[in-house]
Amino acid sequence: MRKRIFPIPGREEILSGPPLRTMAKIGGPAIVSSLLFTFYNLADAFWIGRLPTDHAGTVMAGIQVSWPFVWFIISFIAGFGGAAVSALVAQYIGANRSDEARHAMNQLFTLAVLGGVILGVVGYLLTPIMLRLLVQQSAVAHEAGRYLSVIFLGLPTMVLPGLFYNAYSATGNTVTPLLVNGVGITINLILDPLLVLGWGPFPQLGILGAAYATVISQAVAMGIFIILFARGQGVLHLDRSALRLRWAWIVRALRIGLPAGIGSSTVAFGYVVLMAVIGRLDNAESALAGYGIADRIFGILFIITDSMGIGLTTTVGQALGAGMKDRARTLMRTGLSAMFTILVVEAGLLWLLRTALVSTFIPGDAAVIREGARFIELFAIGMPFLGVFFVAEAVYRGSGHNVPPMIIGILRLWALRIPLAYVFAFPLKLGSDGIWIGMSVSNIVSGLASIGLLMSRAWLRSVVKPERGPATD
Repeated sequence: MRKRIFPIPGREEILSGPPLRTMAKIGGPAIVSSLLFTFYNLADAFWIGRLPTDHAGTVMAGIQVSWPFVWFIISFIAGFGGAAVSALVAQYIGANRSDEARHAMNQLFTLAVLGGVILGVVGYLLTPIMLRLLVQQSAVAHEAGRYLSVIFLGLPTMVLPGLFYNAYSATGNTVTPLLVNGVGITINLILDPLLVLGWGPFPQLGILGAAYATVISQAVAMGIFIILFARGQGVLHLDRSALRLRWAWIVRALRIGLPAGIGSSTVAFGYVVLMAVIGRLDNAESALAGYGIADRIFGILFIITDSMGIGLTTTVGQALGAGMKDRARTLMRTGLSAMFTILVVEAGLLWLLRTALVSTFIPGDAAVIREGARFIELFAIGMPFLGVFFVAEAVYRGSGHNVPPMIIGILRLWALRIPLAYVFAFPLKLGSDGIWIGMSVSNIVSGLASIGLLMSRAWLRSVVKPERGPATD
């Protein structure tokens, strides 16, 4: 029998296998998925940058203006649905109650469809109003409006793949989402130059082409997921009798997922405000450019930690569902040690290579290189502590108790990062250094607070009661 590149761990291995190796088996395919999404996110910018020079800048600005709106709404649905399905499916599987895991998935599928349709229509109707309030340049607002009109009407195609990704991950299977999303991303990469630039028989659609490519590719991925769901694979298959929403399940999903949804969308909106703070600097252009480049570098490195978080959420959720609290504690400690160590090493390497890395993206612009390197230098100090917050978020997500990390996540941004960045930059007159220092301090403080969350017993309470299986406490 041919050996799998990415072996899928079963329930018994998740509950009793070596913690770090088990988390790596779940997180490995997630790393590849994240890398694919990184290329996917870069594709629009790459091809739009090749439009006629007099139009490319306006279109690019339209994409940049549009994304916070989309991110804000998707963050809410993805946070809500992802947190609920991760906890319920993982814990029911851990409790060896496959029927209830399947029922939970069907209920959340219906909720995700309704949420995607309703918020898509709301976003479509509110787009002109929000753009008039936030965008002064009429040409940029026009391009952003065209892009958002397509994206919001196609919002369910962007929401449902995320739900299935989290559901499969909760079972320990991150390979199927990797393959399905890989098909969607490949289609997007093919369609982008055809529709944006008008290659071959296609008209040059510019920003509309980027929007159509995104919706079409996500619709294909969504369609494949739904076909797999209808045909049935493990506990995740369509049960028509379970699609009709039941009030008790809606309340349970809201209790688990709503804090995560609020936390995700609030953080998304906070980054819009942070961009406005950076935009007030005297050297705003170089600061924003340097920050943008450095942020992409950090984003690539955080792929590993994000994927480890997926593995931690799944293993902790299944252990708690099985009543194995000692196993859950071991998984948490192992994940915390690994996450902290990885980020210490990454931060050290980034600090040493900071100037070379930034200059690779924008050679010859000394001001941007200086700002990007300085941001990495200061932000790297708090990276290991940010990892502690990531672990707390993953552990509490697996347990189904998302209020504590929601509170810390909101406070990290709104009570620490944005106020500190503003005070250090302007009243204390540290300029861009002040913003970077404020961001690093917010990570250190939230990381220390997260240690308290992990040391408490609040996350050791399962949201489902296992019917059988020995508890270790």
